[in-house]
Amino acid sequence: MSLIKAIIVNTIFVTLAVFAGTTLPDLMPVPQTVKISGENFSLDSSFTVSVQGADADRILGASNRFLRRLSGRTGLFFSQDYITGADAETETALNVVFNRKGVLKVNEDESYRLEIKPAGIVITAETDLGAMHGLETLLQLLTVKDGHYIFQGVIIEDRPRFTWRGLMIDASRHFMPVNVIKRNLDGMAAVKLNVFHWHLSDDQGIRVESLLYPELQNKGSDGSYYTQCQIRDVVRYAAERGIRVVPEFDVPGHATAFIKAYPFLGAGPEPESIERKWGIMYPALNPANEKTYIFLDRFFGEMAGLFPDDYFHIGGDELEHEGGHEAREWNENEQIRQFMKENNIESNAALQAYFNSRLLEILTRHQKTMIGWDEIFHESMPTNIVIHSWRGKEAMVRAARLGFQSILSNGYYIDLIRPAKHHYLNDPLPADIDLSDEQKKLILGGEATMWSEYVSSETVDSRIWPRTAAIAERLWSDGKVKDVDDMYRRLRMIGFQLEEHGLTHIKNYEM
Repeated sequence: MSLIKAIIVNTIFVTLAVFAGTTLPDLMPVPQTVKISGENFSLDSSFTVSVQGADADRILGASNRFLRRLSGRTGLFFSQDYITGADAETETALNVVFNRKGVLKVNEDESYRLEIKPAGIVITAETDLGAMHGLETLLQLLTVKDGHYIFQGVIIEDRPRFTWRGLMIDASRHFMPVNVIKRNLDGMAAVKLNVFHWHLSDDQGIRVESLLYPELQNKGSDGSYYTQCQIRDVVRYAAERGIRVVPEFDVPGHATAFIKAYPFLGAGPEPESIERKWGIMYPALNPANEKTYIFLDRFFGEMAGLFPDDYFHIGGDELEHEGGHEAREWNENEQIRQFMKENNIESNAALQAYFNSRLLEILTRHQKTMIGWDEIFHESMPTNIVIHSWRGKEAMVRAARLGFQSILSNGYYIDLIRPAKHHYLNDPLPADIDLSDEQKKLILGGEATMWSEYVSSETVDSRIWPRTAAIAERLWSDGKVKDVDDMYRRLRMIGFQLEEHGLTHIKNYEM
């Protein structure tokens, strides 16, 4: 082993040894660097917080939630009722300093520095997003020594490894009420996830109110859907926690609910009802009907007004092509066969690429970047779309080589109840990946995916937590941090802490 390699390996072991010993509480995700000073901050009811920075509403809200959670964990009644900002005449125990309000976008600065000394604690960051991450780390550093609550003296320099660290929740198969979404957003913020991917349409239901097309909720939802007011409320709630909300409306397959509401959209007969079971269904939108694109343009435009994020997910999965029975409505539709002949479209895969190219034009007009599952990957598509890999890393690697950005969910399917180790050792960019440095930059990160066929609002948390915290660490921490035993040790503590947000993965275990 070379001297340089030995130094790197020893540094990693020292960092992990800090967390494996008794000197620090359990931290998840593991920060990039931790230095221990040995000088601790003692906590009592006189603890106060100040915030310094322009446009501080979001970090003020986060700081007040921090103070209430700290009170809940310790039982201390702090003299400071509410954090309103910085008071030059008052010294505070915790000073949060940031330069600017962060923008909820890809590749925003989320780094922070946390220093704990006996005289006080300072969190500094370029953006309020980084400062919020610092507050979460500080909460995890709370411990007890000699009968007193302390924050152990450390200097932490931290930043995320990947810019896209997400959780997808499917609200179509089983509807998930707003309170379920909000408590999971709080859990996401606690482990530094920053993208909530909301799966809002499938064969079993359209879950968003449309004012332009009210039959979507009247005929396509069984009465279980989010009002536009509720959507705006969730988007605001997520933004206050530094989390982007990316909607998904799955087309052209998984479209039974769309077609039941508006039969003219379908390539086949009108379904008798929205779907009552799970699987890959026949109904698909008709890509040869110009009215399909008029509908999607208006509907996507309406939804773009509800969801301010730059990205918009169109699904695009499981419409099997050559020889696949799931595309039979396309195969049996005379209008579609004639359209393919007139436009020299030789296969269903090419027809879906044509459909996706039309959606790309629509979403571009609405100032959105298109994302789709890896079935949308086609050589005819431009590289300004994002490939969401669920069937395997091969599509993601191939996409990167051709200049496409991508996100990994293969290996992060938490609905399958795989052990946390399975997800933890699944890396979007393993050390042996055969990509250039420039191609590696196209891999944005990953998402845990919570499909809801076999869960309800009472049991969904038990699939998501605490294993998603292990995925969060894989997407945040250095790729060399992968001690499975140490991960499980820390996962037990973070799982316990997460229930302060109203999550029910422990509480509802018997259920």
